[in-house]
Amino acid sequence: MSTTTGPESPDALLGPADIRELAAALGVRPTKQKGQNFVIDANTVRRIVRTAEVRPDDVVVEVGPGLGSLTLALLEAADRVTAVEIDDVLAAALPSTIAARMPQKKDRFALVHSDAMHVEELPGPPPTALVANLPYNVAVPVLLHMLERFPTIERTLVMVQAEVADRLAAKPGNKVYGVPSVKANWYAEVKRAGAIGRNVFWPAPNVDSGLVSLVRRTEPLPTTATRQEVFAVVDAAFAQRRKTLRAALATWAGSPAAAEEALVKAGISPQARGESLTVEEFARIAENKPEAKA
Repeated sequence: MSTTTGPESPDALLGPADIRELAAALGVRPTKQKGQNFVIDANTVRRIVRTAEVRPDDVVVEVGPGLGSLTLALLEAADRVTAVEIDDVLAAALPSTIAARMPQKKDRFALVHSDAMHVEELPGPPPTALVANLPYNVAVPVLLHMLERFPTIERTLVMVQAEVADRLAAKPGNKVYGVPSVKANWYAEVKRAGAIGRNVFWPAPNVDSGLVSLVRRTEPLPTTATRQEVFAVVDAAFAQRRKTLRAALATWAGSPAAAEEALVKAGISPQARGESLTVEEFARIAENKPEAKA
């Protein structure tokens, strides 16, 4: 029975034996330190591509391609793929893997050998989608950096540890709602987009993973405050999340009384806590920051 579900032959994608063979040839042993868990299931990477709604005209940027499992599935569906890889050995090997397994798409693939947090530009046309399997320790900063740096990214789908997925997609009032939730919502509509089992990874992690979908706002948030000004309020509010906003924002505003004044002007109770506020409300507070007294 054929297992083809896309335009390429089923052999183009990497299976468990291919991944182990590639890793052995390269002397790669996945490390916890780098958060490396390679996806070894072709059905899973195709499901990720479908969930990401990758289109034939998309220019996809992938962060942390590893041995290339997801990269090949993205190349099946998209116009072109740019992969950002920090690891020297993996970055050196990936173009050969693409050329060997999907030669007809090798000219549609570009590699950027860099830390994603330091990427300021990408080769080729501007990216329209971001799809990535992000390690736990850098998932949120990498995601926020890419959304900030590349405003042409319309759709994002990231696979992250389930706990991070919950935080990113949390709504106000949820106990895990916090800085990642608000900052992601500054850029996009955010929602959970499914769960991923442990057995599709090598090595199998001891935590569950989840998919998070982010669809960029068609219009920026209506506010006169800058992103930096809004994020400063968010950081201050959650640095002391158990405190009321009057107390938590005292340093930001200059004093508890000044914080109260800003909150009242923004139409927010000084007794509220950060976890109850929407990103729009944080923006209103930022707009009403008191002038610093000379």
